[in-house]
Amino acid sequence: MFLFLRNLLPLLILLLSPNSIYAHGSVGGYESGPDRSISFPDTKEYLTISSDLHTHSVFSDGHVWPNIRVSEAEKDTIDVLAITEHLEYQPHTNFIPNEDRNAAYLEAKKASEGTDLIVISGSEITREMPPGHMNAVFIEDANKLFNMNKDRLPEAKGLIDERAKEMNLSEEEMVVIEKYALGNLWPAIDALLEAKKQGAFVFWNHPMWGSQAPDGVARLSDMHKDFITKDLMHGIEIVNTDTYSEEAFQIALDNNLALIGTSDVHNLIEWDYDAYKNEHRPVTLIFAKRRTEESIREALFDRRTVVVYKDRLIGRNDDLIPLLESILTAKSDGYRRGTNILKVELSNNSSSDMSLKNLSEVNFSDSDDFIVVPKKGSVTLNVKTLEKLENLNLKFEVLNALTAPKKSPVIEFEIGI
Repeated sequence: MFLFLRNLLPLLILLLSPNSIYAHGSVGGYESGPDRSISFPDTKEYLTISSDLHTHSVFSDGHVWPNIRVSEAEKDTIDVLAITEHLEYQPHTNFIPNEDRNAAYLEAKKASEGTDLIVISGSEITREMPPGHMNAVFIEDANKLFNMNKDRLPEAKGLIDERAKEMNLSEEEMVVIEKYALGNLWPAIDALLEAKKQGAFVFWNHPMWGSQAPDGVARLSDMHKDFITKDLMHGIEIVNTDTYSEEAFQIALDNNLALIGTSDVHNLIEWDYDAYKNEHRPVTLIFAKRRTEESIREALFDRRTVVVYKDRLIGRNDDLIPLLESILTAKSDGYRRGTNILKVELSNNSSSDMSLKNLSEVNFSDSDDFIVVPKKGSVTLNVKTLEKLENLNLKFEVLNALTAPKKSPVIEFEIGI
């Protein structure tokens, strides 16, 4: 335990940055700026629900009030938002003395009234590796997911005091560290068992993060395997902020875990994702039968997700192909007069550019085999069919989509002429 605290303290010092930010009320508006909307069509079978299930506010180590998170989600046209505060790590506690771990959710829920945004309750269970950090969403009461037994403080206090003197910590910073250390003494499995009792969906956060994996490689520990066996862990972040992990993707495929991508935003979204540079936050697309909390929760437990990351779509074949078939459509405007060159329009009904490689038996008179169909736009291909046809099959590899590490899906179009 002492070794754990000795390794933990330098990280905590780096994280300590108390801010006094007091604001509340309804959602504010964005008066100007580029289009930030994240838009993907429904599939034939399901509604496509965009979500960010890992964000922070000043109620843990974020730097904005919860209503700002709601406003940002509205601007980005996110459907589902969870503000998942660290239960054990509360660096602003001296400035925002609130012991209710449901506070951020309640503030955000109130701010979302009158909007289409669905705000769900969630929290981040924060431990050293293993198991690291884990998010529980669709919870009933965050206060039951952590435990700080002050009687156990002597187990850690001697070392904390010694190290604190070396680093010249203030009294306020000492309070934060002591509470964090106490929270970490409660076994993570107890927190997860309580989350399960509340019906929570739980996923492992940023397994590729340098503080959890110094070499950047996500690895499934025996503890995580035990959580999966006991139905205490249901998903894994393959994308967090600006990082993507092939290893986490493979872990998800091998262990039937939901693929999750999140912003994990602490500052303003606009600081981290510059819309002027055509950037947007990572999101998890959830394929639900209805636009309700219960239906969305059911879809997560059924692992029906696709992650959107830097214009890349990452998902299992059964989820990704129907989405691509809704995003991309093809139609023919017929042959150019006096030629055997067929005009075909490819359209993209999403907020991500789609990069394609031609795998068809035909080629084009005005393009090579690599085509980009712009977001919410289209391209016209002049197809050399050599002879006039009544039907045409076009086949493309979708280069900015993945159904497994380094494996892109193929989509086909049967075009009537």
